[in-house]
Order: sequence, then C-alpha cells, then structure tokens
Amino acid sequence: MNQKERMLAGLPYKAWLDGLSEERLENKKRVYRYNHLPPEALEEQDALIRQILGRTGKTVHIEAPFHCDYGYNIEVGENFFANYNLVILDVGRVTIGKNAQIAPNVAIYTAGHPIHPDSRNSGYEYGIPVTIGDNVWIGGNVCVMPGVTIGSNVVIGAGSVVTRDIPDNVIAAGNPCRVIREITEADRDYYYKDRRFDVDDYVP
Repeated sequence: MNQKERMLAGLPYKAWLDGLSEERLENKKRVYRYNHLPPEALEEQDALIRQILGRTGKTVHIEAPFHCDYGYNIEVGENFFANYNLVILDVGRVTIGKNAQIAPNVAIYTAGHPIHPDSRNSGYEYGIPVTIGDNVWIGGNVCVMPGVTIGSNVVIGAGSVVTRDIPDNVIAAGNPCRVIREITEADRDYYYKDRRFDVDDYVP
C-alpha cells in the first residue's frame, strides 16, 4: 500500500509522500478561487464547489470562507447548507445526509495524531471517517471529532465538542457532547423555545 491508500484505509500514513502534498495543493487552489469569488457569482460558485467536493445533491451552498484538505473525501446530500468558516479535515471520508444545516465556525475533523510524543513525532497521522445523518442542524462553533457518527434528525447545540456517537432524534450539547433530550411531535409547533408558530405553512 502506498501512503494515499493507507490514508483512505484509516491506517497510519505520512501526509507528505506519494503525491498527497500535491493533491492538497491542487485542492487549496480550487478552495482559494472559491473563497475569492464575488458574492454575485452564484453560477461559478456552484460549479466550483461541485469540483471541490466528492459528491453533492442538486442543491448545495457553502458560504465562503470554506476550507478542506482534499475535497474528494466529502459527500453531502440534497439541500446542503453551511454558513461561514466551515472547516473539514477530510483525511478520512466525511458523509453528510440530506437537509443538513451547518452554522458558522463549525469544524469537522477526521484527522488525528498519536497520543505518545515519540509516536507523534514520527510523522505518522491518521484519518477516521465521520458520518452525519439526514435533517441535522449543527450549531455554531461545534467541533466534530474523528470517528463520530451523528444520527438523523439531530440538533447539536452551539459550542459542543462531539467526541462520541449521537443517536437519531435528539438534541445534544456540551463538552463532551451528550444527549439532552429526545425531539418529539410536541416540538413541531414551536420555532424557538416556547414561541409557537403564528403561520400555517411551517409543515410541508
């Protein structure tokens, strides 16, 4: 196995060998262009983000600035939206389902380094995949750590550090992130805390 194959397999690898540095540089060029497009250049933004990401749905929008390592390791579903300053270290695969909403300053990390300094100083690192389900809202300043799976219909509270798997249909928050409560049918009629919708078209 070369170093890229090891990286994609979740094995220890060295990030400067076997063309990986060159791949990151080419992606940095694409990301730089994306981040410096004028805000009205919507068609060019759409075309370029599809070149950067490995797979997208029909509708995808990421507010600049956005940063990632390789791009091709990121898959997002239909109706994907991410706000400013999304950072994805996609050494491992990142798979995000449909209808994702990501607030500003979110970081999704698949990359990591050994704990012991001798091992870490060897230059070996690793990437462990992250999976995020459908209909997930991730609040501002959240960090999602390597190897985490976040279920569908989940809300992650702002400022959380997600270090372990989160099941479907819950609100989770904190450092480390933990389940606060389930999301129920009773939540459907409220748009914020105890404030009820005053319109009738909030349910598709």
